[in-house]
Amino acid sequence: MTELILQAVYSGLLQGGSYALIALGLALVFGAMKVINLAHGELVLLAAYIAYTVETKMGWNPAMAIPIAVVIVCLTSALLYFVVGKIKTNREINSLTLTYGVGVILTNIVLMIWSADVRATGSSWMQEAFQVGELYSMRSEVLFFFVSIVLIVALWWWLSRSWYGRAVRAVSSNRDAAKLMGINPGRTELVSFLVAGILAAFAGVALFSYGTITPATGSVLTVKAFIITVLAGIGSIPGVLIGAVLLGIAESLTVTLASSALQELAGMGLFLLVLFVMPNGLFGATKRRG
Repeated sequence: MTELILQAVYSGLLQGGSYALIALGLALVFGAMKVINLAHGELVLLAAYIAYTVETKMGWNPAMAIPIAVVIVCLTSALLYFVVGKIKTNREINSLTLTYGVGVILTNIVLMIWSADVRATGSSWMQEAFQVGELYSMRSEVLFFFVSIVLIVALWWWLSRSWYGRAVRAVSSNRDAAKLMGINPGRTELVSFLVAGILAAFAGVALFSYGTITPATGSVLTVKAFIITVLAGIGSIPGVLIGAVLLGIAESLTVTLASSALQELAGMGLFLLVLFVMPNGLFGATKRRG
């Protein structure tokens, strides 16, 4: 029984890495524009189907689809930004409705192009077993877990050290004050959408490399990303990673010890528990200082 629990925790840890990539893109856009992008899961799904197409049509390893996925997803993300940017009044509510509609459109485009069949990678290299002591996983799970950690560290460095990263934080804190400091909020918000698109592209390829995808997967991913963002507390990159790992482990233990039918319920239960005990999230600030 102990070995079974350890295996479930290990699998959840690896799954949490990909969840973190998905949630960071959503959190970044929300921090810059105060917009909850309900189409973010569909952007991840688009990248996953691009990886499927590259594998089936070109015979390449799914990981080779990352450059193509980054370009297409970033272009789609930029188009989404320009549409959302047209909203001038009640931006939070109106953008919520708009991005939900865009998500539905993207889901139907995926359905028309790739049909409703369940898709999974056929790459033997990706599916090959990888053993760490008595713990087992697919090679792709370990590979993309470390890719996720590298990207998370890179994002943290970008936000804290680069000019555009500091600009994103300035715009999220006070848009008008950022203008007075010579920052172009529109350009900064576009950059945040593009970075979110890059993260979504990597997350989508990772998702296809070790899991199954259907056109309905996008909305599920958006819900998971939102749960993780709230668990973490707005503005905390380490919190997003820890929240993603907690969600992954909770789901994995539920599937192992109970039933796969309760997997989504476990995530919601964790979400409500943290909100009840810590309303600001695991790492959310309880107050701000001017």
